Amino acid sequence: MQRPRVEFWYEFASSYSYLSVMRVEALAGAAGVDVAWRPFLLGPVFLSLGWNDSPFNIYPPKGRYMWRDLARLAEKYDLPFRVPSRFPRNGLLAARVALLGVEEGWIAPFSREIMRANFAEDREIGDEEVVEAVLRDLGLPAGELLAAAVATDNKLALRHQTEEATALGLFGAPTFRVGDELFWGNDRLEDALDWANRRPG
Repeated sequence: MQRPRVEFWYEFASSYSYLSVMRVEALAGAAGVDVAWRPFLLGPVFLSLGWNDSPFNIYPPKGRYMWRDLARLAEKYDLPFRVPSRFPRNGLLAARVALLGVEEGWIAPFSREIMRANFAEDREIGDEEVVEAVLRDLGLPAGELLAAAVATDNKLALRHQTEEATALGLFGAPTFRVGDELFWGNDRLEDALDWANRRPG
């Protein structure tokens, strides 16, 4: 019998994606649900909605609330957290590298370490040196992977994945998809896992 599965759509620059990236693997494992990791870019999605920046920057009261909410939730989940000195950061290179990790099986630890660099250590995840250091710390061939990440076919793969996110109706991250059902936001992670287990077939 096939195990239930949740698609996990997330962005490395997304504050609430940080919380879900750090939690999803353990929670899904405990629930008996497989996770299909789907890194994508929010920038093109926001542009399709008429936004040229994060709504947390466009609407300052919303942004102030988000950072306080994130601090409370990080404390609740016992996760390290520091408000980044720049938001949103450029997650393009990290997302390109992450696509390689999906195929090779190291997507979860890589994603956690990139998120930790951004939201706990205030490091510039858009810099090649930071991504390279994360890969090396994980014992992965950093130079080889960075070269593969910027190859034309991999760049196109990320573009297509982002286009798929828009086509599916995603408007933010994290988003969890079970069949045709969408669950938006870190606070819907448990609901998505529950739905995956209750979904017929």
